[in-house]
Amino acid sequence: MPDLAPIHIAFLLFPDVTQLDLTGPAQVLSRLGNVTIDLVAGNRDPVMTDAGFALLPTASFADARACDILCVPGGFGTADAVEDAATLDWVRQAASGAAWITSVCTGSLILGAAGLLQGYRATTHWASHHMLARFGAIPVQERIVFDRNRVTGGGVTAGIDFALALTAAIRGEDHARLVQLSLEYDPAPPFAAGSPTGAGSEILARYQAITKGRRTNSDQRMAADAARLDQL
Repeated sequence: MPDLAPIHIAFLLFPDVTQLDLTGPAQVLSRLGNVTIDLVAGNRDPVMTDAGFALLPTASFADARACDILCVPGGFGTADAVEDAATLDWVRQAASGAAWITSVCTGSLILGAAGLLQGYRATTHWASHHMLARFGAIPVQERIVFDRNRVTGGGVTAGIDFALALTAAIRGEDHARLVQLSLEYDPAPPFAAGSPTGAGSEILARYQAITKGRRTNSDQRMAADAARLDQL
């Protein structure tokens, strides 16, 4: 393999992050070659994910080094992250020197709250898609959306596809195919229920009933946060 230019990747890590939003793309991007990865949080204490286990930050907002790729995952903690000034300040700082500014799932709403998606095409988890325009983004119903140096992925598992597409953009399609083979990423899900259309109305209604309280609270907070951003 020829010499590859070094790449440093910084993932935002916050409480109640959906760990697969982070660990899925991190596993793929770790195989870019000549790459280093940091998990960056407010401090270096373990951070609890929404899966019930913690991840250990490798850097804090205060000591994180400049990155070539910024990746912001999503999760149940997105609304709290959007309302945390230190988190948004670090995201803006990291983005200012990054060649690629990216997100998975509702991480795009964090990018939006930081003012980084104004006028950019973007996607997010299907259940939060209606919030993108509030932060000045142009919503696109796609699993992966490239717009200049912004790359956004849909919900959770889309992070793997996002990372392979980004790998191809950086190292070329042959390298991305090699990474895909190395991970045996050959999805064949047992059910065609990975989208509202595929899941059907009954399963969709059950999901909406289970998440109604959490979604309503998050939407209200996000709307207020977006309104505050408009006033700045």
